[in-house]
Amino acid sequence: MKTECLESILFCWSGGKDSSMALYEILNSGTQSVSALLTTVTEDYDRISMHGVRTELLERQAEAIGIPLVKVLIPKGCANDDYENNMREALTRFRDGGTCTVGFGDIFLEDLRRYREDNLAKVQMNAVFPIWKKDSRELAETFINLGFKAIITCVDTKYLDASFAGREYDMEFLEDLHSSVDPCGENGEFHSFVYDGPIFKRPVTVTRGEVVLRDERYSFCDLLPADD
Repeated sequence: MKTECLESILFCWSGGKDSSMALYEILNSGTQSVSALLTTVTEDYDRISMHGVRTELLERQAEAIGIPLVKVLIPKGCANDDYENNMREALTRFRDGGTCTVGFGDIFLEDLRRYREDNLAKVQMNAVFPIWKKDSRELAETFINLGFKAIITCVDTKYLDASFAGREYDMEFLEDLHSSVDPCGENGEFHSFVYDGPIFKRPVTVTRGEVVLRDERYSFCDLLPADD
């Protein structure tokens, strides 16, 4: 009986809902497998860059999913050149090991897609975007209906009230969003941490900590590991 080989993919993982939906699509494709989750971590804070989630929770998340985690460390206020150099080093290791495709959870930002594709081309790698051009509202509702569970970790108060930080990403959350806010936060309106769902072998237990305002704009809800 002939066994088909699955294409090995390195997945750029943020720990949030869009990453989770894209990873879900890859794992259910029947043609692709994921060799590792690649996440950018700001080493000065020991947190996921942009999302502000503690590295310990990121590690527990990857363990609960069952896919190896690779962290790319960057300093706070990292210059773009330094970021690209650190990413290039990590990507090259995977390419040299035979993984030539990288997955992303982007939905519709054309300039970001081009940026990713251009940088991958420099190291002879390809990009895949499993949820590209899907309707944001339908994608959000599918995420919830599939049984994924997420908490809003960061809110850009330019778009949303600070009180949205720390809320569950559920139908009530979607209904409370202003029509100008993308339901998936694709324009950077908010970020999330996924703690359970169909790609998880077990949930990641967390508790909500302090909510703080950074740079007079970004409201962060600090999530803390919780023992079962």
